[in-house]
Amino acid sequence: MTLKTQSWGRGETKALFIHGFAGNAAAFTHLEPLLGDFLSARSVELPGHSGTPVATWDATIDAIGSMLDERTVLIGYSQGARIALGVAARFPQKIERLILESCAPGYRRRRDRMMRRNADGVLADLVLERGVESFVEYWENLPLFAGLRTLPKIERDALRSRRTAHTAEGLAGALRELGQGAQPDLWPTLQGLRVPTLLLAGAQDEKYARLTRKMSIDLPLSWRAIFKDVGHAPHLECPALYAAEVRNFLMPRWLNEPQELAP
Repeated sequence: MTLKTQSWGRGETKALFIHGFAGNAAAFTHLEPLLGDFLSARSVELPGHSGTPVATWDATIDAIGSMLDERTVLIGYSQGARIALGVAARFPQKIERLILESCAPGYRRRRDRMMRRNADGVLADLVLERGVESFVEYWENLPLFAGLRTLPKIERDALRSRRTAHTAEGLAGALRELGQGAQPDLWPTLQGLRVPTLLLAGAQDEKYARLTRKMSIDLPLSWRAIFKDVGHAPHLECPALYAAEVRNFLMPRWLNEPQELAP
């Protein structure tokens, strides 16, 4: 399976971005003025989005893994962060560093996973019944996305345009095949993952901020940043702060430059 990508930036550091549910490959292009000098970025189009055929979790992980060159920075948001973690668990040797924004490693109990699978199925039925426009309006009004409702109108309109560009069948398939109910439990993989990882979340998104703190305990090489007065999507709600954290993580002096310390 070949996934479409969109490229931007002219920097030396190679990065692959993975968007969230109902996003698309253009979801990160607004970061080009902030990171384009530093990153040579590609953004992938996930299965079920913008006409890309629906695919299973495992097929998606393998497809993205096949796109990675060694020493690539892998960056994901929400659904894309969960997929990025799955890719890192399967192909750690291909990833230079990992950045996970609003990430959930999965459900530890099978019963919880099955309940979430059923809930994802209900959402999939909803998008098929209502159609994309009506479903996106419902989706945007979920409490999880309260922070996005404060964006300037031009940015809200651009976000809605990306979300409504999909088909109902595609979004329904992405919910069933790439939702948290279809995702395996990745918690056990964290302690063995030796990839430097930056964890990002918004403080107002209490669930994902809590998950971020828990993940940072289990991951042996992790750093975290939780943005004050920000919700589920820091890369949209505070792009300058998000870009600064990404830049600092990817070029820390204490890792990349020799240090001479006076006695």
